[in-house]
Amino acid sequence: MGKKSLKIAVATVGNRGLEDEASPYFGKTKTFTIVTVTNGEIEDVKILQNPAATYEQGAGPVAVQLLAKEGVNLAVGGEIGPGASTLLDQHKIRHITAKPHTKVSEIVKKLLKEGVTST
Repeated sequence: MGKKSLKIAVATVGNRGLEDEASPYFGKTKTFTIVTVTNGEIEDVKILQNPAATYEQGAGPVAVQLLAKEGVNLAVGGEIGPGASTLLDQHKIRHITAKPHTKVSEIVKKLLKEGVTST
């Protein structure tokens, strides 16, 4: 049986990895915490600065491009606007909302418990 890998990007407020909190925003979030899960186990945690965090307009598409370049399968954010949502769909990146200020570790644990996969 081969490795089943999933990259989850959580829009976050800082640089604390699994201990960080989900941001109420998506496109203008400060950071994305990228959690790579392989065969149901957390394999890697990486923090990406969002170059669009200070944009007045057009932040969503820039954030989506960043996640697509990283090979993300699932994006988790607070408020994901219609433009970003459409682009995520075009890149075949599933997207769900999360309650702001929820710890990244809790979000990932819940997703794994629910059996979330890359498809």
